[in-house]
Formats: sequence, structure tokens, C-alpha cells
Amino acid sequence: MFTKVLVANRGEIALRILRALKEIGVWSVTVFSDADRNSPHVRYADEAYRIGPPPSTESYLNIERILDVAKKSGAQAIHPGYGFLAENGAFAEACERERIVLVGPSSKAIRLLGDKTRARRTMKEAGIPVVPGSEEPVGDEREAKRVCDEIGYPVILKAAAGGGGKGMRKIVSSDEIAGALSTAMSEARSAFDDSRIYVEKLIQNPRHVEFQVLADRNENVIHLGERECSVQRRHQKMIEESPSCIVDEALRAKMGAVARRVVLAAGYTNAGTVEFLVDKDKNFHFLEMNTRLQVEHPVTELVTGVDIVKQQFALAAGESLKLTQDDISLKGSAIECRISAEDPFNNFMPSTGKIIRLVEPGGPGIRMDSGVFEGFEISLYYDPLIAKLLSWGETREEAIARMKRALREYWIHGIRTTVPFHMQVLTNEQFLTGEYDTSIVDSISGELRPEEVDSSVAAVAAVVMAHRRKQRTMLSSRSRTGDRPWKMAGRIDALRRYR
Repeated sequence: MFTKVLVANRGEIALRILRALKEIGVWSVTVFSDADRNSPHVRYADEAYRIGPPPSTESYLNIERILDVAKKSGAQAIHPGYGFLAENGAFAEACERERIVLVGPSSKAIRLLGDKTRARRTMKEAGIPVVPGSEEPVGDEREAKRVCDEIGYPVILKAAAGGGGKGMRKIVSSDEIAGALSTAMSEARSAFDDSRIYVEKLIQNPRHVEFQVLADRNENVIHLGERECSVQRRHQKMIEESPSCIVDEALRAKMGAVARRVVLAAGYTNAGTVEFLVDKDKNFHFLEMNTRLQVEHPVTELVTGVDIVKQQFALAAGESLKLTQDDISLKGSAIECRISAEDPFNNFMPSTGKIIRLVEPGGPGIRMDSGVFEGFEISLYYDPLIAKLLSWGETREEAIARMKRALREYWIHGIRTTVPFHMQVLTNEQFLTGEYDTSIVDSISGELRPEEVDSSVAAVAAVVMAHRRKQRTMLSSRSRTGDRPWKMAGRIDALRRYR
């Protein structure tokens, strides 16, 4: 095992990885931009190094500076988390040249799976079912029209070098091709410095189901079951759960076997995620493989009891898998809500500013992976995800009930967040019955109204003012009761938290 590891990320995921290092007794190093100087991950790490100004291109995406910190600090390995450099083939190659272990797959696997058209060809050659589409990127409008006409509408344009909803456009007729292709290419170039676009058949209202996999260097591969990720907005996941309501034991075994074949076909090692689209008849198609730790990995950890980050470190150090497929079983049900600094009542626009009040939920079955604190400043420089709220229950119904209770306990003031949106989903009949697909967000997007927020804010303000009045009354009477001021303050704080 390593003796010193650099965590090249920020926010909640950096803190989560640092905690794993603390548990296994490995010295931790991290990096920070000027905007993150006082962030929790900086305070938690054993060592922290400044790498530049706030823009990610000048800090967290700067390969030279990241490697310089690794060499200066004596780190033997780098964990990239997710986002930033996590799926960057050039970064993986640079680590290999410097003889620094990247906690993840090889640069060859990242290059293969990062190029979506090349990955599709590889999987088809291995006999793995893929969504129908073009074998190569389309070069112009004429070629795009030919491919679209061949596979039939509707189709979707996708960035060959990316994911996460960037460079994606839906097309339902040929007269939309020109505008959609131009926009998709521009967006792909901006996001990935690569404007290549390919065409894929659009599967109407599918389920998005993914399998967590672990693989060592001896071709031992296991999966840790599935995650349902169909609650999406513009191809961005918002709520995940495990197990999936649509997956039974037979389908799990079948999809898990295909996920294993994907890993072997790509020569993949370490932790990864194989993503599928599943139609209403339970036919499934390979979508892509994410060559990194997923945002939603804690969902799997809660139902399997496997610490995926610790497994990553062991595999990166060259150890063989100590788990077999027979060791893996899913217990209970888990749900994750991605808490983002976005305003769900204003088209999910980013919400910036200082968090002036924060009370995070807890209690039975609740896990909170957070990267902020009271007084933390939310900026526009980075992804709006600020925390991940998870619940676990013996049954799906219990997990949902615990999540709703936790969302009600979650107090965050000074910025807008997606908490009201998550509550809306968890009370939606489609979600409650488990009979939902990737169209669920569109179906409920109009159910929340800004005026509901206004009345809620007014109610909160009234409660706060009432508490303050009560605090003044209680403190003024302490001479009669004999209570000390610190006791009064504690009681008032309890009132504010749990009203």
C-alpha cells in the first residue's frame, strides 16, 4: 500500500477520499485554488498546496501544477476523484511518464472508452449490444442527414469525446439537423476541446441503469449490483437509487455478465461504471463506461457494505481482488439526492452567495457527504454540487421515508438549492411506485411554483423572528431562573434546529 497519496480534487469528493486515506493510515496531500483556501478538504488533509487562481483551467485542470505538487510532496499516487482530470487521457499518460500511480485505469483504457465511437466499435466487436448509431463521427450536415435517415428518427447527437449532457441534441426531423449539429459541435468544442459528433438512435423514455464494477490486473472482475439513475434533467443525474425497481435477479445476472464482458474487452482495471439504457420490455443496450469513481458511488456502498474508495487504493497498489461475486449481495434500499446550489424555480440557474445558516440532517439511516459549511461562499467557478444526501432502509419505502425526513431537517439559507425539487420527486406517484423513466423530471417540472417558495420563506422568517423574541425573553429572565446564558443559548439553538 502507498504511504502518501495526493487527492487532486475539491469539495465533498475530495473530503470523502481523504477520509478513506485516514482510515487506512496513509498520509494525505491535497491541492486548492484561491477560492478554496478555507474549504473543508484543505483543513482535513495532512498537507495542502496552492495551485493557482479560481478558474479551473488555471488550477484543478493544470496538469503541470498537479504533478509538481505530487513530486514536491513525495506522493506516490494521485486520486483524481471525478470531474476535472479524472477521465483525462493526457493526465493519465503524464502520470505514467513520471512513474506516479493514477488511482484508476490505464491511459490506454481511458483513451479507448473516452472516445465514444471507438468504444462503441470495440463493444460491437465483442458481441455486446449497443444502441444503434454511427460507427464514426459525422463530418458535416450532409453526412449527418444520411446517417439519421438510415437509423430513423428520433435520433440524438452526441459528443464523441465527452459526456454529462454536453454536446447533446435531440433531432426529430431532418430540418432540425443543421442547427442542432452546429450547436452540438460548438458545445463539444467548448467543453472537451473536441468538436467531433456522432449520431445515435434515441430510445424513447428508457430507464438508465448502471453497474458498478471492480477489476484487478489479473482479469478478476466483479460487479456490485446496479444503480437506477433515471431521474435526470438534461442528461444530468439528480437522484439515484439501488436496487433498481425494474431489475430482478435474472436481469441483474444477465446485465452483470455483460458489464464484466465490457471490462474485459476494454482491458480495464480499478473501479468503473458500465451504463445501460433499458426499455419497457427489459431489453438493454450498452451506453458507455465511466472510467472513474462516480458521484453516486455511496448508493452502492450502502447496499453492499463495500468501501469502493478503499478498493480503488488496493487495486491501484497492485493487489488482487479479495472479493468474489458470491461475496456480493444487496441488502435493503438506498437513495441519493444531489444537493446543488441551483434555483429549481428559475430553470435551475446557479445560485451563488454565502451560506449564512446551515443545519445538516442526520439520524438513523442517513449519510451526508458535504463539502460546505456555514459561512462558505458559493462561486460560479465550479460545479454547483455542494453535497450528497443519502438514506438507507430495510425496504425502499423506509429509505424514501427517511429521505423525506432528512430533507425536512436540511436547513440551508443564503442560497437557493435543489432540496424542494428532491422533495417534489419523492412525493411523486411515478417515483413512489417505481414505474418511472428518464422523462420523470419533465413530467413534474411544472408542479412547483415560485409563490410556494415565497410563502415558505415567509413562514421560516416568522419562525426565526419568534425564536429571537423568545430568546430575548428567556435571557432577560435568567436572573429569576438561575440559568446561565450559555444554557439559554443552547436551548434556543435546539429550537431553531428542530422547531
